[in-house]
Amino acid sequence: MTEHPRFDVPITPPERVTGWAGDRATPGGGPDLPVFYPASGQQISVLVEDDADAVDVAVTTARRAFDTGPWPGLSTAERTAVLERCGQVIRDHADELARLECAATGLLLRELRERHMVRAAYNFRFFADYISQRAGERYDQTPGYLTTVVREPVGVAALIAPWNAPVALATMKIAAALSFGNTCVLKPSEQTPLALARLVELLQDVLPEGVLNLVNGRGPVTGAALVAHPGVDLVSFTGGTETGRAIMSTAGQRLVPCTMELGGKSANVIFANADLDRALDGALLGIFSNNGQQCLAGSRILVERSIFDDFVGRFIDRAQQIRVGDPTLAETELGPLASHPHMMRVLGFVDTARADGGALLTGGVRRDDLGEGYFVAPTAVTVPGNDARTAQDEIFGPFATFLPFDTVEDAATIANDTQFGLVSYVWSDHLPTVMTMTERLRSGVVWVNTPMMRELRAPFGGYKNSGVGREGGAACEAFYTEEKTVTLPKTPPPLRRLGDTGG
Repeated sequence: MTEHPRFDVPITPPERVTGWAGDRATPGGGPDLPVFYPASGQQISVLVEDDADAVDVAVTTARRAFDTGPWPGLSTAERTAVLERCGQVIRDHADELARLECAATGLLLRELRERHMVRAAYNFRFFADYISQRAGERYDQTPGYLTTVVREPVGVAALIAPWNAPVALATMKIAAALSFGNTCVLKPSEQTPLALARLVELLQDVLPEGVLNLVNGRGPVTGAALVAHPGVDLVSFTGGTETGRAIMSTAGQRLVPCTMELGGKSANVIFANADLDRALDGALLGIFSNNGQQCLAGSRILVERSIFDDFVGRFIDRAQQIRVGDPTLAETELGPLASHPHMMRVLGFVDTARADGGALLTGGVRRDDLGEGYFVAPTAVTVPGNDARTAQDEIFGPFATFLPFDTVEDAATIANDTQFGLVSYVWSDHLPTVMTMTERLRSGVVWVNTPMMRELRAPFGGYKNSGVGREGGAACEAFYTEEKTVTLPKTPPPLRRLGDTGG
């Protein structure tokens, strides 16, 4: 009998996870859903699903907190102080939150501590700084009048977070919504509820009652009830493109504004005139970071033909040395995928590549030697052309597809030949090449000679099926606030006296 490594759960999670409406647990009403530890495949907790009635309780609580509570009317200084305390709560509980996140996602504990929790705390700090520096608008161009533009919170925000980086991505939405005076209802993925449930619980001691609420469950049940609720004023969603379409369709019936950060099939374009050592490091990071599960992944690696064989060979050599295993160990470089169905879907693309005339270069198998966890060997394929499904479909795993190109024009054409347009990567030390590519690429973000880097002051979002709207400082201000124009006469203007006969 084969002995497999035993991967212990990094923390003892709660036996049952519930939502929050103000400072009370939501009533649930739906079935119990299992939560699994991806590194071992064992069930570690139960999530109580919130049905439509439970969602109503949470939204009604948020509505009351917005309509009658203190939060929307707090001064900037008061709200800034609360946001900074929220960030401090994350820093104080960073290890606990990282371990809970690891237990539900299988993401590397080291990365969760050093990057995700740091980013989560910074999200609150960023928006605290942003609102403290906001400038108003004043117009004096029309003689005799003064016009000002003020921004006011919209109301109740429905925030729907993904399973691939729950705390880091959800806190961007929470911090943005709260900073401008909104209240919110958060719905995490039913696969990865542990850390966000704990964070919402911790923040109840910092925020006024009802400002931050939590509902749990599946998209077609809890998510659908949340988006359709008449008490919701705006929706922010990060996740798959098909789900995004369904959400926008429902929200559109009530003209509810939405931001959608959806899928990607990003091109990582590597020219012969690049620093190839750095480009190789960047390509590996671009597809294998976060266990390959990120919308930003550079999953289509386009390499200039003159260096194609050498670069791909070096990539394969490095990929085969990546340390796959226990996500709690400091030396591990690639952990398990988030769920068994997702693992099987990723592996299924190996046969898809072959059916399209492609070849498996490395990986493409489950790491059975690591036990019952959802481990996949780092995988790479080549395909005959960009129309192959592995070059078009978002796989969302440690799975790279290689394509050669001949010219700058060729590279731009291939990179843009996709339904998505979230990010692109360009590796070149030749300025004209860089400028041509940044101007031609149809994506919301272009990273040049660097792996992924998020500047929160700048807008972030995608073209085409990668999303609608943007996140970032000014972009979030535009989404989470309503503009109100106020016009005053500097002196009483003459008025026509309708109906005055002079008698």
